[in-house]
This record gives sequence, structure tokens and C-alpha cells, in this order.
Amino acid sequence: MVSIVYKGKPYEIPTGRRFQDVVRDNFKENVEDVIAVSLDGVLLGLASSVEHGGEAKIIWKDDPEAVGIVRHSSAHLMAQAIKRLFKGVRLAIGPATDTGFYYDVDLDVSLGQEDLARIEEEMAHIRDENLPIERIEMPREEAIKLFDGMGERYKVELLKEIIDDTVSLYRQGEFIDLCRGPHVSSTGMLRAFKLESLAGAYWRGNEHNPMLQRIYGLAFPKEEQLQEQIAFLEEVKRRDHRRLGAQLELFAVSEKVGGGLILWLPNGALLRELIESDLKARQKRAGYQFVNTPHVALSELWRTSGHLDFYEQSMFPAMELEGASYRVKPMNCPFHTQIYEQRVRSYRDLPLRLAEFGTVYRFERSGTLHGLLRVRGFTQDDAHVFCKPSDLGAEIEAILGLMGEIYRQYHFDRYEVFLSTRPERYVGDEKSWDMATQALESALKAKGIAYQIDPGEGVFYGPKIDVKVLDSIGRLWQCTTIQVDFNLPERFGLSYTDGDGVRKPPIMVHRALLGSLERFVGILTEHYAGYFPFWLAPVQALIVPVSQSQVSYARELASFFSEKDLRVQVDETDERLGLKIRRSELKKIPAILVVGKKEEASGTISLRFAGSGQTRTMSREQLLAILWTAVTSRTKELSALSVG
Repeated sequence: MVSIVYKGKPYEIPTGRRFQDVVRDNFKENVEDVIAVSLDGVLLGLASSVEHGGEAKIIWKDDPEAVGIVRHSSAHLMAQAIKRLFKGVRLAIGPATDTGFYYDVDLDVSLGQEDLARIEEEMAHIRDENLPIERIEMPREEAIKLFDGMGERYKVELLKEIIDDTVSLYRQGEFIDLCRGPHVSSTGMLRAFKLESLAGAYWRGNEHNPMLQRIYGLAFPKEEQLQEQIAFLEEVKRRDHRRLGAQLELFAVSEKVGGGLILWLPNGALLRELIESDLKARQKRAGYQFVNTPHVALSELWRTSGHLDFYEQSMFPAMELEGASYRVKPMNCPFHTQIYEQRVRSYRDLPLRLAEFGTVYRFERSGTLHGLLRVRGFTQDDAHVFCKPSDLGAEIEAILGLMGEIYRQYHFDRYEVFLSTRPERYVGDEKSWDMATQALESALKAKGIAYQIDPGEGVFYGPKIDVKVLDSIGRLWQCTTIQVDFNLPERFGLSYTDGDGVRKPPIMVHRALLGSLERFVGILTEHYAGYFPFWLAPVQALIVPVSQSQVSYARELASFFSEKDLRVQVDETDERLGLKIRRSELKKIPAILVVGKKEEASGTISLRFAGSGQTRTMSREQLLAILWTAVTSRTKELSALSVG
């Protein structure tokens, strides 16, 4: 007997009865809002029968568990539509994802965007047929024969790897698929879906296997949820740093150079320089010393550090030169151990904080590359702190304080913190791991920072803190990493003389605040939607003469502001004023300074904020005060400042 509660009233369901019968008989007015049930924490479709006693919970459309079930069922709905439209199609896998669902299919024809509309239309027809979705349990060998007869070789391959004697299948009309479930009880319950895009995917992610066509879709229990997601995705497209990077002339990628290797254009190089300069100044004030290290080193360095054992698959191949093997660096840390080793260290020398904007190279597969966010060459805002055990807590707290200071200036008001613990493959002893983990946790508590434990996600040499910032539309981005390492100093034989005269190994803290400059610029571009704060904008103001006769006055103003260290340009083109302003707004230049006959005669300027039709006329001195206030306050919105 199973107990289930509805509107405060318990219902007893005898063994052998189906949940959907209970829902239909007792919850008539809300039957379409019931997606599934959870029996003792296990999700079950409504078509399931009660097999044992326990506590059951109704899964309504509004419940978080409903989303995954609807998405998985929508993947089956799409697969059925594809099989109706394309004869001979072979199905691979079709899971739910965090954002929707997909199905990998093997087709003799290449699908195009226009095919998505056809498939979606057929999905709607199947939905309107309101086909019951039935769970079938079948002996594994019988299922193999069934799918083999259907020509579904990918399903057969999966079935042959299952060790259970019995497997579950789901049937809706003429369509049947191998699946654990659960699913909704009928196709008519799938009201809110939309097909989104196409991609290629190797079967089982192996490039030696056949290339399949992957069809992505969105699905939600409710139509309003789907529309909200569609609007969100449109906003994501609007903010895409790859599109904005081209529009604002920040960066480029050249096929002749190679994928994942970034060419910084003048605007992007300036933006990057501003970020670097600010971060460098802050770190110097915090006691960091800057160093520079080579881009390549002997392979033996990476063997000693352990990277060849734990990280070789992400390293570029070795170069054999004059009988020696070299690698381009994937990390800066081994070099910093060698800087530490250049002289005998005492406890009085510690903590030693070494920082570097070090460019590293990691081999990422071409299919994973994504603008600035996933590259093969990138510059880390890297630092390594060598300290005594007694210094460790204070150093971690100081790093967390510096992190918060930097996040605030870039208007990241919210972030999530994860404490990653010992993975399955690791070096060192458990005692050292426990000590390092406790130091990280204590520092978070001392700074009053909420955190979550991320079990087993530490790096091979020590535990770490990972910080993910939430951008202006609520997406999480990995930025700060703080890793405690007791392994590398021992591998390289580093030591210091303690106060008792004994040589001891230092603890090494790996630390990146922004992560990488490439990735951070990509994040910032999307966070601000290309509207960088005034202090960070590559071009802060554009002077727009109304006619060619005001070009000389515009140049004079540009010289005045440039001498005050503001980044100002003049649009000297002989075009209509509206076209000039439109072009400057596409470039998202924060301040547009319009000068015509009236302004030239009075020695004034008309200030127009980007995206605003309002202007205010003032003297150059008044405008200079406003613009410098924007620089020093680092305000996000220039228009938020008083213009007098």
C-alpha cells in the first residue's frame, strides 16, 4: 500500500494499481498538471504500477523534477517525428540537458535549418494525436532482436553493454525506444517545445566513430516558461562576445594562424592593457612581485612537476631540438619554483608572492573552441605564494579580500563559491590534504563567505576554492581559483630555513583572480553587452562635427581632452550627422560630443550619452569634470552622473 497526499488529504493506493488511474479518479480538475510521481525518492511515470509500499509525492508541472521528465519525453517526441519524415534514419541517444534536450541521429541526408520547422510541425501533429506513452519491460536478448530487426544498430550496441537481464522500453504509437524513463503519460502533455539548432557529434564522442547529426531543442512544462527561455536566449545572442568582438573591433581569429589563437586588435589590446594595468597596480600594493618566464621548457621540467603524468593529453606535443625534448608551457607554476630556488630562503623571506601575466598553451579540440571563452593560447593573471604553514590562512584571506575588491569594480555583485576536495587521482598524503582543505575552509568562514563543497573536484596536487561570478543576466562564469599545493615544492626540493634552524618545504598557493585575460574579456563583453564602463571603454568619447567647417574645432577639443589622458577620437567623415551618431552608437562609445556652429561660436560642447536622444550643452571644463568623475568613480552608467 502506498500513501499519496493531495490537498492535505491522504490517498491509499493498493499494490498493482497504476498511479495514473488514481490521478484520473481523484484529481480530476488538475489531472493535466500532474507529470509523474516520486516513490521513496525514485521518479516514476504515471503509467507505473504500485509494486511495494512507501510514501509517494505528486510531481506537478511547477516542480523542479518535472522539467527533466518533459525534456526527455520531448526528445522521444522529436525522434518519432524524425522517423516519420526520414525513412531509414538510425537513432543514437536523446537525453534531457540543463537547457533542453537533443537527439543524435544517423541520416543519409544532411539536415538544414529549414528541416527543423518540418520536424517541429510533425511533433505538433503527434502531440495532438495524444498517444499514450507505455513502459515495457523486456528480456535484454529479446530487445536486441527487436532493434536489430529495425536496423537500429546504435541501440543494439548499447543493449549489448547492459548487464541486466531485463531492460525497459517506451512505446508511443508506432514508435518504440530503449529508455530508463520516466516519461509523461501521453504525447498530448507536451505542449511547450521548440527546435533550436543543429550540430555534428561523433558517436560516443569518439572521433574514430561515425559523425552523427545532433538536433537541439527546448522544452518546458509550461508555455510561459518556454517563452521566457526563448527571450533569454535572444538576449544571450545579443550579448555574444564573438559578434560584439567583431562589431567593436576587439579581436579576431585567423585560419592562417590557427583556431583558438587570438589576434588582439587595437581596441581589444587597449582594453586588455587597462585590465592588466589595474590588476598589476592592485597586486603590487598587496605585496606581489612581478616576474616573467619563457614560453617553452625542457620536457623534464614537466615530468618533475607531474604534469606529464596528469596533464599530458592537454599539452602540445614535444619538440625535439639538439637532442633535447621541449614543451610549450601549459602552466606557469614550475617556472616560479625555479625563481624561488635561485637563492637560499629563510623564514624571514616568506611569504614570497610572485605574479605574472603568463601566456600558456593547451591543446583543446577544435570542436570545443569558442571565441575568447575556450582557446588554445591564453594569458593567466597568475600568482604563486610561497609561505609557511602558519601564514597560509592569512594569505588565503588576503586573496579573497583582493578578489572581492576586483569583482566590485567590474560590477559583479553576486558570486558562488565552491570548495573542491580530494579527487580519486592525487599525490601527497591524506594528512596534508586535510590540513590544506581546512585552511581554505577556515579562510572562507573568516571572511564570511558562503560556500558549497564540491566533492572530488580538487586538482591532483591539492584542494582548491573555485569562484563563479553571476553576470547581469544571471549566468555563472568561472573566474577566481585558489589552490593549495604541498606537492610541487617537495617535487622540486624547495625549502626554507625556519626559526629553529631546520630546513622545511614551503607551502605553495596557486592563485588566479580573473582566470585568463582572454576569457575575462569575453565575460565582460557579455556582462556589459558591449557597453563598457567609461573608464574601461577603448574609445571613451567621439567628437562629431555637424559639418566639415567644425572639424578644426573638433580637433582642438580632441587635443584638449587627450592631454588630460582621455581617449577621444574625431569623426571627420563628410556624412550626415544622424549617420555619424548611429555609427558611434553601434560602436557603443559612451559619450558622443556634438559640435556645430553654435557650439563653436560659444566654445561649448553638446554631450549626448550613447543610446540616449537627450543632449546637454556645457563648457569643455564642465565636461572634463564629468568625464574624470566617471573615470575615478568607475561608474557603470555614464548617464548616472549629474551633468549640472
